[in-house]
Amino acid sequence: MTPFILSSTAFVFILGAVVGSFLNVCIYRIPAGQSIVSPRSRCPRCETPIRWYQNIPVLSWLLLGGKCANCKEPISWRYPFVELLTALLFAGIFLTFGFQPATPIYWIMAAILVTVTFIDLDHQIIPDVISLPGIVVGFLSTFFIPWITWFDSLMGIVAGGGSLLLIALTYEFLTKKEGMGGGDIKLLAMLGAFLGWQAIFPVIFISSMVGTAVGVPLMLWRRADSRLALPFGPFLAFGAMFYLIWGRALVRWYVDLAFPVG
Repeated sequence: MTPFILSSTAFVFILGAVVGSFLNVCIYRIPAGQSIVSPRSRCPRCETPIRWYQNIPVLSWLLLGGKCANCKEPISWRYPFVELLTALLFAGIFLTFGFQPATPIYWIMAAILVTVTFIDLDHQIIPDVISLPGIVVGFLSTFFIPWITWFDSLMGIVAGGGSLLLIALTYEFLTKKEGMGGGDIKLLAMLGAFLGWQAIFPVIFISSMVGTAVGVPLMLWRRADSRLALPFGPFLAFGAMFYLIWGRALVRWYVDLAFPVG
């Protein structure tokens, strides 16, 4: 890695951490119906406004010992975790795609997915205010990405939303219970808009495999049955990011395995 790429990656990492700090605001305020612009960030317990030097991503949390500077109440580890996760995703996308229009587009997608993941974990919802505009942004972004056409995106929206809708309706018909929320359907439609119809099956496959790997041990640990409510949004987000960064290599590996040359 050249010094230029190394310094650029460091800058992108810091940018991602700053964006992650803003995503923490979105994760907390959007489900509550609050503005993400004002008021300024404050302690959720004593509501004392946080000064700028107390709001440096990751670093401030470490220097403050994970506590509010005013009331000394603990600040959740989730705040620096979201900042660090976003920073790593931004850096990973940059190292994968380099300097091209697709890079900031996929940064936007990653930021949406981080927000959706933690809202879904906390509230078991995926707000339409995130996923529906995300579908539009994903579709429009294809005009700047040479390897995804607008038709690929449109078919991705239809295939993504339609496939999960079919699964949800089938499950509901067989069990007479709702097994998948509309938020998941809209989220996969959004992923189809960003990534094209080619990504739908791999994303569903990866999400389902990881969801099973996490869900089954969790049910056993909790001594729960198959009715344990486990949000699927985080697994869709993981599947999408895995596909984005490693998907093309994964597809090439599968093709070479299934159709060996010579």
